[in-house]
Amino acid sequence: MSILPKTLAEAAAQALCIANSQEKSEYSRLCARAWQAGTISRVGLADIPPEPAREESPVLVPPTEVPRRKVTQDPEGRIALLHALAHIELHAINLCWDIIVRFARTPMPKEFYDDWVAIADDEARHHLLLCERLKQLGSHYGALPAHAGLWQGAEVTEHNLKARLAVVPMVLEARGLDVTPGIIVRLRAVKDFESADRLQIIYDDEISHVARGKRWFEYLCQQDAEDPIESWQNIILTLFKGRVRSPFNTEGRDLAGFPIDYYGPVADL
Repeated sequence: MSILPKTLAEAAAQALCIANSQEKSEYSRLCARAWQAGTISRVGLADIPPEPAREESPVLVPPTEVPRRKVTQDPEGRIALLHALAHIELHAINLCWDIIVRFARTPMPKEFYDDWVAIADDEARHHLLLCERLKQLGSHYGALPAHAGLWQGAEVTEHNLKARLAVVPMVLEARGLDVTPGIIVRLRAVKDFESADRLQIIYDDEISHVARGKRWFEYLCQQDAEDPIESWQNIILTLFKGRVRSPFNTEGRDLAGFPIDYYGPVADL
């Protein structure tokens, strides 16, 4: 798809309608460059796709049926791990474009769209990095079953931008900050430095993603004259029964400006 849309919302809708993950990633990067260069300059409005298009593979299954992701010298477990992470990154691309097209009617500063376009570009780059590594290991994205429940966070927040920001960057992506450093250590222990280096890139980028999401969550709280910590915890109480998963990488979360004051009181300690 080489013809650029006239507005960012149209670009977002078109990205969501691309089924092939490689094409979606490349188109996402193309649209990000166009927005950043000013070739696409208006946010506009577009019809919201009911859900992202996808190919027949990977087959989506419950979390309990996803292949084991054990990091060993045997590449099978590492392939399963990288496949699962590539699936998460593809989901993240969709979430970025969905937040743009879905909430385009909500008055937000241009910087909000700058941030989410930049994050979509990052997530597309991450997906391509992981797909490339899978090919180097003799596999490909779509070769294994994948988690079926990842879109639920979008569905439960589809009518509320504040809730979307509370859940996607500040719960789901923040969880990535908790688990990725340990995965990097295990990959390096089996001398898979190539995979570890790619995850380090992803981890470093995700710190800024959490920070940006928190920034805009707090912006909306300020608009509504709400205490952001109390508001975030109330959303978590409603959507996650008041509990977020531990253990936490407090160092990474602190780098994102996301202190334990937020999540400590609602942790499943």
